[in-house]
Order: sequence, then structure tokens, then C-alpha cells
Amino acid sequence: MRQRQANLTRIRTLDPKHDWLDIYQIMLRLEFPWDMKLGLNLAFNRSFSIPAIAAVHTATGELTERTQKRVDDTRPVMYEMVLNGFDQPRGREALRRVNQIHRPYDIPNEDYLYVLGCLVVIPTRWLQRYGWRRPCCHERRATHLFYRELGRHMGITDIPGTYEEFETWFDAYDAAHLTPNDDAAAIERATRSLLLGRVPRPLAPLGDGLVSAMYDERLRRATRVDAPTWPVRAGLHVALTLRARLQRWLGAPPKTPLFAAGIRTKTYPDAYEISELGPQPSKTADRPGDQQEKCGNGEHGRVDAPSW
Repeated sequence: MRQRQANLTRIRTLDPKHDWLDIYQIMLRLEFPWDMKLGLNLAFNRSFSIPAIAAVHTATGELTERTQKRVDDTRPVMYEMVLNGFDQPRGREALRRVNQIHRPYDIPNEDYLYVLGCLVVIPTRWLQRYGWRRPCCHERRATHLFYRELGRHMGITDIPGTYEEFETWFDAYDAAHLTPNDDAAAIERATRSLLLGRVPRPLAPLGDGLVSAMYDERLRRATRVDAPTWPVRAGLHVALTLRARLQRWLGAPPKTPLFAAGIRTKTYPDAYEISELGPQPSKTADRPGDQQEKCGNGEHGRVDAPSW
């Protein structure tokens, strides 16, 4: 049990005001790797379901027609920022790529803020319910500060000042804007197969119901997904609760941090260039200042994995 608490003990020695990146990295790579990855998947699914955001994605076809590649572009660019922060070359390059991809679209600040809120709140709530332990106050604060910094670099304004304030804002916006719409339903149908891939093979016949059970009622209504049967909902809850207890009492932190061997996806099993992630430059042309920033970076060779 003492070994299981080793990372929490380390986190409690850190100051989230200054060490938010270290704490968030520990959460993702060592403390809750499976849960954090699933929580982030659920967060992105929810962010795609607001009518205005869903309309943008269906118009581009990136999520409905090139689903696997779109997801395999999103994950590495996101994880690069977590693994390298915003001051290291690869983290800066990933951040620049995010801004390049979004620049052609006239997206309101509140929609950006909602996506940020999904990334802050949804994984945290998953951990609170199904993590082997609940995230501590340092971890909640570090999560908020990581995404506040990401938002600041993306030019997002009016970011709530604490996790609790962001959660309150998120719930109010979600209640007002997450409404049924055909675009969200189309995206959910396209991306469902990716969540089905996380269902253990023996449970594959129940896969659709299990995926639906991971959504709350508001998200199911927005994406026009039927509610799963009561036995499926109850079975998933019992299984995840049992898993959490077994991990708490019998588990141990992984010896190898997540992504120690690099970020691998189906689309990029061996290597990728950050500049290749997302729609190609013809669709996301740089502004005049971007090329100068790139030239000063010096980090654009093909790589197998981030260095550690």
C-alpha cells in the first residue's frame, strides 16, 4: 500500500503554483495512465458535441470521413504539449501547430473556453468516480493551471481563476448549449468505433451499450444515442468500481512511464513530424510571423519519440 501511495507522496511535496506541469505529467504517465487517456477521449467527444463546434467539424469532414487520422493527429499534438510543456522546442512546436490548425476558423472565445473546460473537468470527474483514488487538491489545481496556460498561449480569454470556478462555469455552459443536433450525432457515430476498441474482447457483444453507458444523459441526448439498458449501466459501474478497488489494494505504480518509448498511433506507428499532424498547410496557411518562428526553432526533423 505504501508503494501505491508513492506518487501521491511525491505530489504533495510539490507546489502546484510552480510545479503544475510536473504534477500533471505524473498523473498522466504514472498515476492514472489508463483513466487519463480514457478521460481525455471522453472530453474530446463531449467538446465535439456542442452544435456550433460540431457543425465546424462536419463541414471539414475531418472527424466524419477521416476519423482515425483526425484522432491520431489530435492525440500526439496534445501529448507532446503534456510531455514537453510549453517552453521546450517540441512543446512549442505542438502549440504552434494547434494554433495554425484553428486559425482559419472564426471560433468564438466561449467555444474555445468550453473545449478547455471539457479537458479540465471531464477527466477529473472520471477519476473522482472511477480512479483508484480521487485526485487530490494539488492535482485538481495542476490540471487547471496546465490548461489555463494552454488557453493563454491560444489567446483564449476569461478563463476562470480556479478549478472550482471553471467547473461551475462549465456546468452552466454545458447545460445551456449541449443540445440535440444532427452534426453531433454524425460525429458520435464516426468516433464510436474508437471507443469500442477499448472494450475488452470478451465484452465486445456488449460494446455499444458499454460505450453509451460512459456518456451521461445530456451527452446521449445531444448525440441522439439511446440509453443503455439498466443491467449494462450497472454492470459497467460495478466492474469499474471493482477495478479501482483492486488497483488500490493490490496494484502498484507502473515501472515504465506512459510514452517512455514514444507516442504511437495506428496512423503513425513509428514516427511523425509535428508539422504533419492535422490538415495539411494548404488548408491551414501560416500567418506571416509563423515562418520566422519556425526557422528559429531548429526542431523539424522526423523523430521516433520525444527525448527524455
